[in-house]
Amino acid sequence: MTTTHSIPAPTVTDWGFFGTMDDQAEAAWPLAMTAISDATCQPLESVRIFLDSRHGRHFADSVLNEMHNGANLDAAIAAATQQWMGWTIGRQTSKDYGIPRGLPYLTGFVIHCEITDEALAA
Repeated sequence: MTTTHSIPAPTVTDWGFFGTMDDQAEAAWPLAMTAISDATCQPLESVRIFLDSRHGRHFADSVLNEMHNGANLDAAIAAATQQWMGWTIGRQTSKDYGIPRGLPYLTGFVIHCEITDEALAA
């Protein structure tokens, strides 16, 4: 699905996912964009907004943790994506962010970031 679309560039390079990935950022960006879009069924532009956010920085931390444990970049992104999709939105997170309870964590925060971005632009 996402391989036929152009990968949007990050709008933030000193923090968020890109900034946190440091010297791995250029290689990691398109891999993470595609993996997250495929897992969440959300458009690449929504994934870009998520990765540029503080939540993207936390996702990068998950990727870096996997790499610290010996995974290569591809495997680390796949593992982090699977981990975030395995978590679900709980009661408190639903209350704090307005994300429906029980939704996969990654899907919920990708959608939340897009909605927040649209609200700020309005």
